[in-house]
Order: sequence, then C-alpha cells, then structure tokens
Amino acid sequence: MHVEVKIVHELQKRNLTITTAESCTGGLLAGRILNVSGASSVYNEGHITYSNEAKERLLGVAHETLETYGAVSEQTAVEMAKGAARVANADVCLSTTGIAGPTGGTPEKPVGLVYVGCYYNGEVTVEECRFQGSREGNRNAAVEAALQLLWRRLMNL
Repeated sequence: MHVEVKIVHELQKRNLTITTAESCTGGLLAGRILNVSGASSVYNEGHITYSNEAKERLLGVAHETLETYGAVSEQTAVEMAKGAARVANADVCLSTTGIAGPTGGTPEKPVGLVYVGCYYNGEVTVEECRFQGSREGNRNAAVEAALQLLWRRLMNL
C-alpha cells in the first residue's frame, strides 16, 4: 500500500484535515494525496507558491525570512507549513521548497537541495534533503520525502 493511501486513511480515522504548501514540487504533492479515493474528506485546498511574492502574500512567510535565509531554507519551510495550515484551517500541512534543477543551484545551495516541512499538533518538523536526480526525479523524491515525514509523525516514529 502506498504511503499516501495509509496517510489518507489515518487522517480519516483521526478526523484530521490536511493541506499542502508547495514550491519546487509545484502540485505533485497535492496530486499524490488526491490520487487516493476519498481524499476529499481530508483535503480541502492546497497552495502552490512558486515565487517569493506568493509565499509572502498567500502564506504569510515573512519578507525578512526570505531576505535573510532565502526561499530554500528550513525557516521558509517552517513558515510555509504554519501559514498554509492557518490559511486552510487544516490540522496538518506538508511544505516543500528547494532547487529541482538542472539550473539554479549555487555552491551553498546546490541543485537537489530540498526542505520538506510537516506541521502537526502545533509543531513543525523540517528535514533537509539532498537529491542527485533529474529535475523530475528530484521533484518526485521531494514528494516522497514529505509523505514519509508525515507518516513518521503520525505514527510517532
């Protein structure tokens, strides 16, 4: 059974709702969740905030956070997750921000650097990931990492 199926069933059991705040994954994360039959009982809305302006306007990410740490940072992933959960009035939120490639990387923030965030029970857990694939591979790996992070949080692993 795919992890997203287990997640949707667990959220249904607990009567919890989920939203997503995506940058580098551009809707793939929402798509994985929404591929599950019955996902509409737990998922009402999601956010694709590719630009910094959208992160600020739609999710309330602080301009200072983006200026100081950049869009691809643990701090931005935290604020995206908290902001989307607040805006959507959701119990759970997954956020993704990173550099899918093949361009856009720097020595400090290379292609494949992704931060995935998980808001649950009022706390955000962020994982830094470093993928080595193609643009598509990095985006899919980020989606899988976010889903696995949520599953571990739900199961207290």
